[in-house]
Amino acid sequence: MAPITFLECSRCHQHLTADQPRTVCPKCSGTLYVRYDLDAIRASTHRPEPGGVQSMWRYSAVLPDVEPVTLGEGWTPMLQSRRYPSLFVKEEATNPTGAFKARGMSAAVSMARHYGLRKLAAPSAGNAASALAAYAAAAGIEAHLFMPKDVPLANYLEGVAYGAQVTLVDGLISDCGRMVGERIKAQRDEQAAGRLSAEEVWFDVSTLKEPFRVEGKKTMGYELVEQLGWEYPDAVFYPTGGGVGLIGMWKAFEEMEALGWVKPGRRPKMIAVQASGCAPVARAFREGANVSQMFENAATFAAGLRVPKPYGDSIILDIVRASHGTVVDLPDTVILNSLLDWARHEGLLLCPEGAAATAAYDLLIANGFLKPTDRVVLFNTGSGLKYTDMIAEAMQLKRTVQEPAKPYPTRTPVGGIITPV
Repeated sequence: MAPITFLECSRCHQHLTADQPRTVCPKCSGTLYVRYDLDAIRASTHRPEPGGVQSMWRYSAVLPDVEPVTLGEGWTPMLQSRRYPSLFVKEEATNPTGAFKARGMSAAVSMARHYGLRKLAAPSAGNAASALAAYAAAAGIEAHLFMPKDVPLANYLEGVAYGAQVTLVDGLISDCGRMVGERIKAQRDEQAAGRLSAEEVWFDVSTLKEPFRVEGKKTMGYELVEQLGWEYPDAVFYPTGGGVGLIGMWKAFEEMEALGWVKPGRRPKMIAVQASGCAPVARAFREGANVSQMFENAATFAAGLRVPKPYGDSIILDIVRASHGTVVDLPDTVILNSLLDWARHEGLLLCPEGAAATAAYDLLIANGFLKPTDRVVLFNTGSGLKYTDMIAEAMQLKRTVQEPAKPYPTRTPVGGIITPV
């Protein structure tokens, strides 16, 4: 594994040591990136060979030098579409807790245990909470989850089953994040007054407010390139709520190029996908803005996309523009139709966020932004089975018990033999 050289602020580029747990840059509140000595790694390490560790930790050469808390996350299948030969689906549903969030939480919880943290907290639209609960349980760390009260039932159930402290909030993930921040501030005030020990103060592992979830998510970039023969695809479609996966993959591409692990060539166009009912990044992209504005009255059945203002919005927009990509948003009706289309014709029950990506692919092929021959990877970020209540509601599907067409025949004993009348 790689010793961390320093942490670098994504905004002001200040360097900080990694000898203690950190959240965001103390100078400008920018997201912190983990930096390694890539020249030294290049001189001493080759890119992974076929076989070996079948998890995200196969890329341990570019992950923090720490004992991992792992449940077998990563190295998910790359499935070629049956109808579109140049389209591949990165199937993140096979991760522990059924979603890509397992990658980031494996790395974050590994570092939390390394630092000796006892209590972790996070707001979540659903799947991040499930992952934090699972990895915290595996590490023997206390987890505090704040989720909107209308999250998919599976996410709430997982949090409770894994033993986390779950708070359901009448609001959105932004409200959950505010509550986590307020609680931690109050705890720090109590600590400063000598009424609470440092061990009792929660550590915030919110999206992009600690450095290591990006490190776990970046392994998606390493994997997709390796699974394509160490070549870039022409485009990557990524369902974008908080956008950590997109940011992590761009970091992975930068690292792979520095290491000489990827063949030279233009990086893929990064396509950020949102739902029209909550599309702050898409709106900012269309307006030519550098940051998004709070998206009012956010509503979509794609729960992971219901993030009214991502913390890393400026980073997402920079990446999309640098890659000559775009941001697409689609209404729930189109997302649902794509979900059902892929279930019936490809045998994949996508999560709503993944179906937003397939719908976006159809749109960008139809309008000529991409050609059918372009090699494209799109992410299904979780299992559709975790959203059965949300999908059923979107389909207006109600389960009814069908009465038999005629009564069952009665049976009468005759001479010791049971025969129908």
